[in-house]
Amino acid sequence: MTGISPYLHSGAGHWSKPEELYASPPPWDIGRPQRAFLALADEGAVRGRVLDVGCGTGEHTLMAAGLGLDSTGVDLAGNALDTAREKARDRELRARFRLHDALKLADLGESFDTVLDCGLFHIFSDDDRAAFAGSLRSAVRPGGRYFMLCFSDRQPGSQGPRRVTRGEIGAAFTDGWRIDSLKPATIDITTDPDGIRAWLVALTRT
Repeated sequence: MTGISPYLHSGAGHWSKPEELYASPPPWDIGRPQRAFLALADEGAVRGRVLDVGCGTGEHTLMAAGLGLDSTGVDLAGNALDTAREKARDRELRARFRLHDALKLADLGESFDTVLDCGLFHIFSDDDRAAFAGSLRSAVRPGGRYFMLCFSDRQPGSQGPRRVTRGEIGAAFTDGWRIDSLKPATIDITTDPDGIRAWLVALTRT
């Protein structure tokens, strides 16, 4: 996904009808990587084997592939993954796209050096946030990095996903993670030139 996750929570850890969010182009599907993640790539922070969780139509997976990296995107929206694969063919980039639950990354049976998350973390309930942190931990090598863009409590109004505070981020990543940085950022969308106020978080798997 690029922006807000296609996961829709319907209770008891079940994710329902994510394809509906891609029946027409959603505002977070901007047709390019988010600026914050492009900056990370330019800095050389995106490296090794890369996993893009909640990849949607694949812009960040393909960004990593364009760097010559081994790149995998996972999502529950099959129609978004179809678009991602089409983009990969059109751009002549090699990347894998898998229909897979981000809460069950251990089932991939793979280890990654870098994980990118644009708009997935902020849709989880408190219980699922803990499960997601554990799922990530199972898929990231010690010393590997997790970079997250999520809705910030600095965003005015009440529309869209639940706002996330600094404290909530810290509470979710206490076991097996070190927060390296947590700073204000923007998630670009097609419906507002100012974008959405977000947090950009960098963590290391300890």
